[in-house]
Amino acid sequence: MSTENNSEHLFKNSVKILSDLISFKTISGEDNNSLIDYCDNILKKLGASSFRTFDDEKKRVNLFATIKAKNLSEKKPIILSGHTDVVPVSKGWTTDPFEATIKDNKLYGRGSCDMKGFIACALAFAPIYSKSNLDRDIHFSFTFDEETACQGAPILIEELKKRNIKDGICIVGEPTNMKIIDAHKGCYEYTTHFKGLAGHSSAPHKGVSAVEYASKYVGKLIELREKLKKRSPKDSIFDPPHSTLSIGGIFGGIAHNVIADKCHVNWETRPVVKEDAVFLNSELDKYANEILLPEMKKVFPQSSIEKNIIGEIVGFEREDKSDACELISSLTGDNSRQVVSFGTEAGLFQEIGISTVVCGPGSIEQAHKIDEFIVLDELKKCLNLLEGIKTKSIMN
Repeated sequence: MSTENNSEHLFKNSVKILSDLISFKTISGEDNNSLIDYCDNILKKLGASSFRTFDDEKKRVNLFATIKAKNLSEKKPIILSGHTDVVPVSKGWTTDPFEATIKDNKLYGRGSCDMKGFIACALAFAPIYSKSNLDRDIHFSFTFDEETACQGAPILIEELKKRNIKDGICIVGEPTNMKIIDAHKGCYEYTTHFKGLAGHSSAPHKGVSAVEYASKYVGKLIELREKLKKRSPKDSIFDPPHSTLSIGGIFGGIAHNVIADKCHVNWETRPVVKEDAVFLNSELDKYANEILLPEMKKVFPQSSIEKNIIGEIVGFEREDKSDACELISSLTGDNSRQVVSFGTEAGLFQEIGISTVVCGPGSIEQAHKIDEFIVLDELKKCLNLLEGIKTKSIMN
């Protein structure tokens, strides 16, 4: 088969695999076993070894598979990393969100851009890796629930540490138009629950309004948000340059004339440095436990305030020397490095010593939107990158 015919075959196969992946309704929080089985079967037929890690119910699963080198060298193994979950679908799609539709050089479908496109390219190229005289291992890392505060990846990371897989180069294939992203803020998500005492609104002194105390808590969050702005590093590479804080919602109460006994607040912070997250949580916990809770317990001793961690995604920090960035630059000829506002799993790999870069097909502008799509030429660019990795991973 000629090089041109081989490239066309790879491209068509990536489109076929992407279409298959889109058909799996792997919305965050839902069962993704069928999709993982599909990926694992492709890789195992090529001789790859694999293991899985699960959530407590084994409803959601991570896959880590390896195509072993024929002759190991000093080269670091490559990890091709992607998340299998997608965000929920809103009304208004002009096509079936879980059926791939190609129109005007674009492939539409939920997850086409974020980020099943990268996974499809990795799986389409896997047969080439399996037939090549590799002198380094190629790993495939597919996780669950990245869209909900990276709940799956930490479980996988713990298993990698146990297996002493702590070195290598990781390419997180989030949509970047194949540009190098070498930093982003962390993302810490929480839900704080307030439990008070219900009662008639005509006697507010006899009840404990969970909504009122949640409101005071939100006020403290807003106060601390201003303090975060003053902690902005002088050499910050982000926009905005400081750690941010956002209140996602306050939920409580059942009627105008009933003292609300329950309320919860959804909030998040995106720290530029981990110390900001530590500062914020310390100040907030102190306020809740030393100011608010004693006031609530004066009226109702069983009152409570509980902060639940939804997810704490460490930031992805820029490094002066990055093997991962240098590898991508050598393959694309693009030496530029950019930062993004969205979070990824990159910081989790970086934290255990794996050199990491975020680089993948598609534009983040299309992610999470109605009629999500990926431009087909982006898949070709990604396949070209994977071809370059093969060239740098075979015996000379």
